[in-house]
Amino acid sequence: MAVPSTVKTGMALDEFIRLYDQEGPFELIRGERISKLPTVARHNVTSRAAFVALYNRAQAEQAGEVFSEAPFILPGTYSPNWVKDSRVPDVMFIAAERVSKYKAQTPDWQDKPFILVPDLVVKVVSPNDHFSEVKEKIDLYRADGVRLIWLIDPQRQTVAVYTPERELPDIKRLDGTLDGGDVLPGFTLPVRELFAS
Repeated sequence: MAVPSTVKTGMALDEFIRLYDQEGPFELIRGERISKLPTVARHNVTSRAAFVALYNRAQAEQAGEVFSEAPFILPGTYSPNWVKDSRVPDVMFIAAERVSKYKAQTPDWQDKPFILVPDLVVKVVSPNDHFSEVKEKIDLYRADGVRLIWLIDPQRQTVAVYTPERELPDIKRLDGTLDGGDVLPGFTLPVRELFAS
């Protein structure tokens, strides 16, 4: 009787870093490299507005760290130096306690992508995004353990808020207000400010 073999998907961490540097940003989803496409100005302006709002709050209260277009990886079970999957959110926030612990346990953290799932992720919808791909991305973030996801749609000027406990998103419109929930308590941001520019 033949013994079933396990298919090892992903790539070695050093290969991931080399390819990312040489060929540009990409995500690794179920072993497939998916290049990050260039974005339009509206996408960049909206992403910057979310980044600045989160960054200012995180800095003022030392609540955590905010990054833009930074990859995070999901390590494989084979080795801590094996990348199973990776994501590159438009903006991500990691709570202070978690990022501090990560840095203490990972002395060379500055020389590799984050091997840490963020607490909050911002995805800005681009004109070239397909609904099914966006839905899959949200599902992946939720499966990864992201606690709060903001899906910002600049065309419709709405934000769909996803949390692990809600199957359907809470849709915020121009007159609505985003909040940080239990990820960033007390944080509020009028939706209108994301589209002010």
